[in-house]
Parts: sequence; C-alpha cells; structure tokens
Amino acid sequence: MNSSSHNPAAKSGNKGRFLPILQVGDVLLSPDILTECFCCDLEACGGICCVEGDSGAPLQPEEVLHLENTLPAVEADLSAEARTVIAEQGVAYSDADGDLVTSIVDGRDCVFTCYDKNTGCCYCATEKAFREGRTQWCKPISCALYPIRERRLSNGLSALNYHRWSVCHAAVRKGNELGLPVYKFLREPLTRRFGAEWYAELEVLAEQVLADEI
Repeated sequence: MNSSSHNPAAKSGNKGRFLPILQVGDVLLSPDILTECFCCDLEACGGICCVEGDSGAPLQPEEVLHLENTLPAVEADLSAEARTVIAEQGVAYSDADGDLVTSIVDGRDCVFTCYDKNTGCCYCATEKAFREGRTQWCKPISCALYPIRERRLSNGLSALNYHRWSVCHAAVRKGNELGLPVYKFLREPLTRRFGAEWYAELEVLAEQVLADEI
C-alpha cells in the first residue's frame, strides 16, 4: 500500500491538532504540509529568502552540473561580486554541516540572485532565465520545494517537513487569505520531485486526512 499513516503522533501547525506522521510511497510527511497554508508574496518580502540564511541553497550533486551549464546564460544577470566568488570557488561549496550548497556572497546572497532595478526585488537568475526561455533547467529542487525541506533518512526513506521562517510571514498570511495549503501551493515542484502518480496519491491521502478533521 503506497499511502498510509505512521504511528508517532505529531502536533500539526499552530491549530492545536494532533495528527500522525503521514507516508506516501517512500516519503514521510509532516501533517502540517497538509494543514498549514502558504503562498509566496514577492511584493511583500522582496525575495528575502535568497538573501537571508547561514549558507546557500541545498543541492543534489547532479544540480552542480546544471548550475555550471546554466552559468553562461545567466552570468550577465549576476553581480560582479557573485561572479568573483564563482570564479574563485565555483557555483557550490560544502557548508559547516558538510552539506553541498550554492556559493554565497559576503555570507548572505546566493550567487545566483539578481535584483530588479526598479523595485529592488530579489529574483533567482536561473529561474528568470528558464521562464524567459533561455535555459532548459529552472532551479535547485530545494529552492522549488520551499517551505518544504527534504531530508534523506538512513532507512532509505525521504522525510518532508514544513520549515517555518520569520521572513515568510507574508507568505503565511497570503496563504491563509487564499486558503491554499502548502502541498497545493507546491503541486508543481512536488510533482517534479516525486512524480505525478505520487502527487495524486498525496491528494487522495490529504482528502482523507482533512475530512477526518472536519
């Protein structure tokens, strides 16, 4: 059976609900991915998630090659400081925890950030190039999945957790206004990561779980 619940109880979000850890295929999910709402609001936050943080965006090893291949198409959009960092250490490095992440500038900006000259809003240069049809690859899956964070477990399963970050308060507010759960907001990247069949199973499970909560 691909869709199931897991025994340990977990408190879901700030609504006072207690729901089990959920499982779809080989993926464990925190229940607040179903119950909490989220929708990015770039006008409010200015893309601060690409700037704040202790290290760069988490990467899969194969994504380093994607970033390197994308670099010629986006290099002109990057700051001079970012181009210098890339020239000196490459598009990625291992952070203090030993995780592979995108290189950063002055301990803050991801090297692939770019700014709108009129609004000052921060964008991902690789995603911008993709949406403009200049590249075939969008951006690292960890960025696409945010606010979900994925962790690989020793038993071979993946664990998905909803990451709460103060800089995303506007996204939480907008998500609640729209009534848009995290898993629905992230339909496209979740499908990209785990496949359409997996996401369809997640939708069925979500309907069952949420119906029990009404």
